[in-house]
Amino acid sequence: MVSSMTRWGDEVQRRRPLGPAQESAWDELTPDGAPAFDTEPIGAGPSSARATAVPSAAVRPAAPAGRGVHWRAEPTSAERIIEDEVRELVRRRDMDPSGDMVAAVRALIDDVVADYAERTLTANMPALVEPAAVAKAVADRVIGLGPLQRYFDDPEVEEIWINAPDKVFVAKAGRPLLTGTVLSEEQIHDLVELMLRASGRRVDLSTPFVDASLADGSRLHVVIPDVTRRHWSVNIRKFVLRANSLDELVRLGTMTPRCARFLEAAVVAGVNLVAAGATQSGKTTLLNCLASAIPPRDRLVTCEEVFELRIDLPDVVAMQTRQPNLEGQGEIRQRRLVKEALRMRPNRLIVGEVRQEETLDLLIALNSGIAGMTSLHANSAREALDKLTTLPLLAGDNISHRFVVPTVAAAIDVIVFMRCTGDGRRQVEEVLAVPGRVSGGEIESQPLFRQVGGELLWTGQYPPHEERFLAAGIDLGEVLCA
Repeated sequence: MVSSMTRWGDEVQRRRPLGPAQESAWDELTPDGAPAFDTEPIGAGPSSARATAVPSAAVRPAAPAGRGVHWRAEPTSAERIIEDEVRELVRRRDMDPSGDMVAAVRALIDDVVADYAERTLTANMPALVEPAAVAKAVADRVIGLGPLQRYFDDPEVEEIWINAPDKVFVAKAGRPLLTGTVLSEEQIHDLVELMLRASGRRVDLSTPFVDASLADGSRLHVVIPDVTRRHWSVNIRKFVLRANSLDELVRLGTMTPRCARFLEAAVVAGVNLVAAGATQSGKTTLLNCLASAIPPRDRLVTCEEVFELRIDLPDVVAMQTRQPNLEGQGEIRQRRLVKEALRMRPNRLIVGEVRQEETLDLLIALNSGIAGMTSLHANSAREALDKLTTLPLLAGDNISHRFVVPTVAAAIDVIVFMRCTGDGRRQVEEVLAVPGRVSGGEIESQPLFRQVGGELLWTGQYPPHEERFLAAGIDLGEVLCA
């Protein structure tokens, strides 16, 4: 049996001649059987200009197209050999593990693992004890996000954040947990570069903050020194959609069937709604579920800082903000998106979250006859209403409180306040109606649903604009009294 010696990284493997199925793949290697490694800096993303350290013991393999991060999580010798073989074949075949070729790369990994297992029968090579586990570990590093991939695969993990290389946290059921994962500074930088690559956004000294969405819908936020004291701060809010409709929220205990029937009727009738609550209280999930009740004949336009909403309707246009380029040009703020949305013939408008002056443009849009929804951070439904009267003042000195208050009273109809309980459950705490009246400079409101003794109860009050419900063929008496 003829064997050839191939040195990759710190490993030496002995390989027998390949069968016909593998010959075409290994023909791509150099004549002596060793892969020809490039020495350019890895990565083509926003931080590719940063020099990449190359181990002194060996030349590091170049990155395949669209992939430039090499995770080294102390794999076994067999695992290291298999990983290097996969990376070399991916590079030679010009495959992009982060794009549309994920399935093909996974199949390639399985083929390399199977071939390696066959070679160990006749050659002196490190043993392959658990082929399936090795294939999963290699796929995590080649295709996925290396040391963090297991948290992305865990459906119970809602959020991942990194405060320091040895401080990697996850949230499960709303509770933070310190993991045993320890990264290096370089691994954190590479992780961020990898996650930002598809978004086209960047983080550097001139732009020390970045907000972006990942391919699976997760939301990434990064802050770097010297805004942070020492280490990069990374937050990844996973897109964990536990409910797609108001009925599913009822099943999860978020609200009662009566409250769900009312909110569904309100959406159909074109009532303007606001989802309010603290961070991780379930506002985005509520917006998704409310949007599922929009009649399919309506045209919907959404405006978000980064894409988070997943709305399955036939006529939807989704837009997100854009950061400025290296020259400081090309920025698109949320206020611009709201203005542009009005030119797109929407029947419905959803602004993912209002934080600043875009609130004014949203209020103007809602006052122009377009039914809409949004969310904002607040400590109660009443505070959310008060906040809606102050955020528009950020639009300029010419915007007065005397103008904003009646505008909010006329534009906002219902506020749904969400809260995350101590055991991690999201619940509707209060549903507040805004009749549209202003008294003594304050907007009048009345509770429709309220938590009493741990149960969400109807207060007996009816919402405003009953004529909208009647025009939609909805009997509020049947909805609320059934």
